Amino acid sequence: MKVLFIGGTGTISMAISRLLLAEGHTLYLINRGSRNTGLSGDLIELKADINDEEAISALIKDLSFDVVADFIAFTPAQLERDHRLFRGKTKQFIYISSASAYQKPLSDYRINEGTPLANPYWEYSRNKIAGEEYLMKLYREEGFPVTIVRPSHTYDERSVPLGAHGNNGSYTTLKRMLEGKPVIIHGDGTSLWTLTHNSDFAKGFTGLMGNVHAIGEAVQITSDESLTWNQIYEIVADALGVKLNAVHVSSEFLDACSDYDFAGSLLGDKANTVVFDNRKLKRLVPGFTASVRADQGLKATVEYVLSHPECQKEDPEFDAWCNKVVSALDEAVRKIKG
Repeated sequence: MKVLFIGGTGTISMAISRLLLAEGHTLYLINRGSRNTGLSGDLIELKADINDEEAISALIKDLSFDVVADFIAFTPAQLERDHRLFRGKTKQFIYISSASAYQKPLSDYRINEGTPLANPYWEYSRNKIAGEEYLMKLYREEGFPVTIVRPSHTYDERSVPLGAHGNNGSYTTLKRMLEGKPVIIHGDGTSLWTLTHNSDFAKGFTGLMGNVHAIGEAVQITSDESLTWNQIYEIVADALGVKLNAVHVSSEFLDACSDYDFAGSLLGDKANTVVFDNRKLKRLVPGFTASVRADQGLKATVEYVLSHPECQKEDPEFDAWCNKVVSALDEAVRKIKG
C-alpha cells in the first residue's frame, strides 16, 4: 500500500509506522521530522507544517494514496482542512478519535461502538465527537471514505501510564515511589481500567487499513484485559522494587483543589470503570489479539524510563502539590478526631 500519515511518530503512531515499513509498504510522513530517524524502510518524508495548507497542497499535487491517516487532528476545523486536501486523493481516510468520547457516566461499564458519545467534562472529547460527526456526514452525503478509530489508554516504552499526574507526565510519581513518598491514587483505586500497548494497537490499526469493510465504520482498538488502578500502581511499584505508599483521594476533590485538568482526565475518563467489547474489531480483523499483558508491558516501560534520562521529566510543581494534598488530608483527619 501507499500510505500517508500526518504525524506518524507519536505514542500511538510510531508503532504503526514501524510495522508498515517492516511489512514493505510505502509510507509518506507529513511532520517536522524530529523523530523520523527512528524509522527505516520505504519512507518518504514530507517535512512541513500541516497547518500550511497551501504548501501541503503543492507537496501532494501529483500524489494519491491508498490510505491517509491524521494522528494530530483535534478539532473539526482541522478535519475540514484534511477534507479539502485529500478529497479524491485517497481510498480511505482514517481519523483517530478517542474512547474518552463515550458517555460519562456510563450506563453500562461494557463499552462497544454503539455506546452513546457524550462527555460534558472534557472539551478534548467533545471536539473528537464533533470531528466524528463531521466526517460521517461527509461519508453519508458524498461517499468520503472515512474510518473512525477510537483508542483508549495506549502507551509506549517512553512513559508509564498512570492516573493523576502533572504536566510533565508520570515520572514524578515514579520518583515519589522510589523516595518512599505517598502516591495519590484517584478514587478508592478499585475501578477497572484498560491499558493497551502501542504494538498491539498497531496490529489492529493496520488490519483496518485498506479494509473495505471498515469504510464508514467506527472501531475501537483496545486490549481485552482490565485491571484496577490499585493493581496498576502495585505493578509499577513492584517493577521499581519498592513498597507502594498509596493515598486514595476522591477525583472530585483532586479536581477541586488543582489547576490540572482532572475534570476531563479523571471525571470524564479515568475515574470510570471501563471494559471494552472488541468483537467488532475482531470481526473486521480476524485473528487480532492484544498479546502484551499489562504487567509485562508496564515493567518493560519502567525499565526503559529508568535507563533513558530523556524520559525522566521532573515536575517540582506537581510534587509539591501532592505533598499539599496529603498534608491537607492528614490535617482534616486530626481536626475531625479532635
